Amino acid sequence: MPDITFPKQVKIVEVGPRDGLQNEKKLINAKDKIALIEQLANAGVSYIESGSFVSPKWVPQMATSTEVFEKLNRLSNVTYAALTPNMQGFEAAMAANASEVAIFGAASESFSQKNINCSIDESLERFQPIMTVAKAANIKVRGYVSCVVGCPYEGDIAPDKVAIVAEKLFKMGCYEISLGDTIGVGTAASVEKMIHAVSQRIPLEKLAVHFHDTYGQALTNIYTALQSGIMVVDSAIAGLGGCPYAKGASGNVATEDVVYLLNGLGIETGINLEKLLSAGWFISDKLEKPPVSKVSNAYRAKK
Repeated sequence: MPDITFPKQVKIVEVGPRDGLQNEKKLINAKDKIALIEQLANAGVSYIESGSFVSPKWVPQMATSTEVFEKLNRLSNVTYAALTPNMQGFEAAMAANASEVAIFGAASESFSQKNINCSIDESLERFQPIMTVAKAANIKVRGYVSCVVGCPYEGDIAPDKVAIVAEKLFKMGCYEISLGDTIGVGTAASVEKMIHAVSQRIPLEKLAVHFHDTYGQALTNIYTALQSGIMVVDSAIAGLGGCPYAKGASGNVATEDVVYLLNGLGIETGINLEKLLSAGWFISDKLEKPPVSKVSNAYRAKK
């Protein structure tokens, strides 16, 4: 077998409290969200997407984000990030003392039109004021690109399209670009091609991957990304969040499963798996449903 080189260390970006919970129907109160975030931090997770400053009318689950950020007991070595879709959201995130913010663009024109009623370029232009103010305030901005291998409306997405959008976000000032397989259709081959195309325009160390597990390929795709030199992986505790574009499908890859994979490869994450599992069981009990994580269910069965 040929030698495969993996990174020695991988940063996990925990998106469960935001991206995960916002797709869960059962509303979780601020106290329980805070407890989840604090448990994740105590497990060694160094980056937690803790909320989103959007209209509660559109995303009711995120209505408590200000309270969550204001009442959190924070660890000094943990980044507590917020998604901010517009300037109003950015200002609210700053008022609540978010560590940094995230903005987003799509690699699919149809997805952009149907979701935010504007073109890809128009959507990115809307973020320019945020980038200007964030830079002046020395606030880091992370960029998301959705539909990086497939779109619910257009089907397959050309890798070059993804590379162009990612480069625009990078040139705007995003310090890291997270490449999101929004509907979870990626395969090892399509992911490898996509990462190769994007890495021609942006340094690999500035890229992250964000996989949904709709077709059960998320861990395989993460393995492929690691082989390609990616060192940052987004995931959600307990596999929180269904995929809104694929009925009945599981959503984000579970953090427990990702950490188990990385542990098996001898890749350092700084995360305590036992404490991580406890955090997953805590929020799953609050949601009154079992974790999507296979590792979590296997460990719980052993107890």
